[in-house]
Amino acid sequence: MLVAPGGASGVAAEIAAVVRVDHPQIEVRLTAVEELAQALPSGRDAVVVPLLTWDDPKILAPISQAVADSGASAVVTGALGPHPLLAEALHIKLAERDLARADRVRLLNVSSPVDAVILATVGGELAVQAAQATAVLLASRLTLPVVAASLDSEPGISVAADRLRAAGAARIALSPCLIGHETPADLVKRAAESIGAGHAEPLGAHSIIAELVARAYGSQLAT
Repeated sequence: MLVAPGGASGVAAEIAAVVRVDHPQIEVRLTAVEELAQALPSGRDAVVVPLLTWDDPKILAPISQAVADSGASAVVTGALGPHPLLAEALHIKLAERDLARADRVRLLNVSSPVDAVILATVGGELAVQAAQATAVLLASRLTLPVVAASLDSEPGISVAADRLRAAGAARIALSPCLIGHETPADLVKRAAESIGAGHAEPLGAHSIIAELVARAYGSQLAT
């Protein structure tokens, strides 16, 4: 049971479709957080996978309450990150916009398209703290400085950009650690323009996100 904040349409529906294609052995159902209690199958076990990149208590609390209210036999997994695969998907999204080299091998005579990356998240300071591990994983892949910052609270993106530029980073990229349903569609673009940076697209229905969903499901079966 995939649970999406913001409604069971758009990118959430696309992710569910990819999971069904890539993992046909899994019965996949999709619902919004507000409709979870009614959507859980009666008399059947279910694994509830929140479509989140971090363990946001504002989303996980109502999910857990909905499971309890439903009386269904269900277990809720953690978020999809932090995970090395999440960092890989972020790397790919940057490369798609020519903001990172597509390969992991850094040749000395080939320069990076940017000097540093801001890993953008939403959810205030808790979200920034949760994104630190993903920032470290992405920095390891890019061999560049990566700092986490918030799109919806201060100190935010502009402060992170000022610190990076003070440290000598002239070219900065914004990498949204977002699936795509967490923010208004233009929030990342406006944030990037405000600091004169390029930006990647949100993760969306990437096959790696589908793989992380399947792994979250499988980890519960294993236990």
